[in-house]
Amino acid sequence: MNLARAIHFDESDTQVFHSPARTGEWVISGGFEFSNWGEGDLSGKARQAFSNGWLGLETFGRVTFVAVTKIEPAEYEALLTQLSQHFVDIYGAPSLEAARPVAIDELAHMVDLCDDHEPNILLTVARELTESGVAEAYRVLDPPEASLDILAVHGDLEEGP
Repeated sequence: MNLARAIHFDESDTQVFHSPARTGEWVISGGFEFSNWGEGDLSGKARQAFSNGWLGLETFGRVTFVAVTKIEPAEYEALLTQLSQHFVDIYGAPSLEAARPVAIDELAHMVDLCDDHEPNILLTVARELTESGVAEAYRVLDPPEASLDILAVHGDLEEGP
């Protein structure tokens, strides 16, 4: 089974996200964080997190690039518990048991996204608000494609909605 880990080519994520993910931590899309956001929420670093940030599962920080890699069953189980606890602590789920199915769905979505790719393939996410909610699109980058010209694609932190 494959999942993805945060990867950094430079220090830009420390500048564009309020809370950057740690290099090497497991990640998921994390689009659920923006499920009730509107245009008024999209400014500065929050806009950057919404636009192209994956969610780290240790720090719950954001990262721009992730690399597909194999995950062991025990690691996956630990992530389920960690994400379930996050749903209890941050989103008010009534219990770990109630949060677990949502955590399973979130991790399964990421596994589905990663399982068709070889290890070390890079992924990016792009989000936009639509009338029906948050839409996500994913881009697959072979490691040779990951050149410096794509690493500096970040919005203006002072730009408004």
